[in-house]
Amino acid sequence: MSKRAVLWIAFAVVHVGVAALGWVLPNQPMGDVQLVYLTWSTDALTGRGVAGIDVAWVYPQLALVPLVLAKGLQWIAGYEIAWALLVTALDAAAFAILVGRGRSSGRFVTAWFWLVFIAMLGPVGMYRLEGVTTPIALAGCLWLVGRPWIASALLTVAMWIKVWPAALIVAAVVAVRRRLAVIGTTLALSGVVLLTIVVLGGGAHALAFVTEQTGRGLQVEAPVSAFYLWRAVAGHPDSFVYYDHEILTFQVTGPGVEAVIAVMTPVLVAALIAVVAVGAVKAWRAATFAGLFPPLALALVLAMIVFNKVGSPQYLSWLIAPLAIGLVLDRRRWWPPAALALVAALLTQVVYPLTYGGVTSPEPFPVAVLTARNVLLVVLFGWTMVMLARTRTHPHRARRAVAAAPAPEPIP
Repeated sequence: MSKRAVLWIAFAVVHVGVAALGWVLPNQPMGDVQLVYLTWSTDALTGRGVAGIDVAWVYPQLALVPLVLAKGLQWIAGYEIAWALLVTALDAAAFAILVGRGRSSGRFVTAWFWLVFIAMLGPVGMYRLEGVTTPIALAGCLWLVGRPWIASALLTVAMWIKVWPAALIVAAVVAVRRRLAVIGTTLALSGVVLLTIVVLGGGAHALAFVTEQTGRGLQVEAPVSAFYLWRAVAGHPDSFVYYDHEILTFQVTGPGVEAVIAVMTPVLVAALIAVVAVGAVKAWRAATFAGLFPPLALALVLAMIVFNKVGSPQYLSWLIAPLAIGLVLDRRRWWPPAALALVAALLTQVVYPLTYGGVTSPEPFPVAVLTARNVLLVVLFGWTMVMLARTRTHPHRARRAVAAAPAPEPIP
């Protein structure tokens, strides 16, 4: 049996296994699909209101597309199975692009990494919108150099389903030589999406997914929430976990929490700007795409997790695309951070769904596991920033490019 055939058998086993875990593990790992995705898609199709058009929504408007597509497959065996089939089909398409003709050992290693990551993270990676955006984003990253127009179109579509692929687009603008193709495609497609939203009557809610997020509290899984979680474990009555019925998440509160909430968005923006600045300097000094894009993309994605006041467990899926590109291009350099990410994914599954009750009603062991996971993410962010700072540059090429540029014409 060929290595390629073994890979595809493993692909089927992993996806069937993870899909099945959604039915048997505790704490409703399919909760979003069962409780909100089905409701939103049903409302949109039955005239009871379209999320993002008729009412403000926490997601970009294209997120409704996969929800409705799954609704169309509901006749097979219910909405949950339909969602799993949709995600598996998208993963299969991206997996086929990744494996290609089966001649690259780097791509084989990366394919195995992706499958192990899916298994380590568990059903939360499948039964959330990240299950849709991850394969689209991965395909886009794989095509950035050879097919920048198609790649940026895929990344833009993914961004209008869930915001996080914007980090990959920014990294591409910095690292790809044909950046005008990336910028032009992103702006054109985003313009089409916004125009469609306005025509459908949703202009007032076009960017609600941004404003809805800025007003959120500290979600229990976010790294910044550790202080309040441990205070709750220690029995301090002023620190506890509560359920936000509007956002549908568990959040923490305690002394000074409002100030922390207010400062987290500026801190996140500052962190992203700092990462982009380092990447821009490297690009200006003629760093190659292979050397610059993977650490820049991973650093931006990690910044969006580490400095975020929202820390949903499915966010770990964001690491797959930049790590996969790094492994494809230089697996020896990228295997250590990829292995660290696998450990973080496994710890995430231990937290959710396996011991989540001990996080929301804080108990020492589950909170310790969550803290360890968050510490690993911080370490991985620092590691990635070191990789970014050490990215080899070729300043002599940059100087030659400047010298070869035509002189500006005099102003008449």
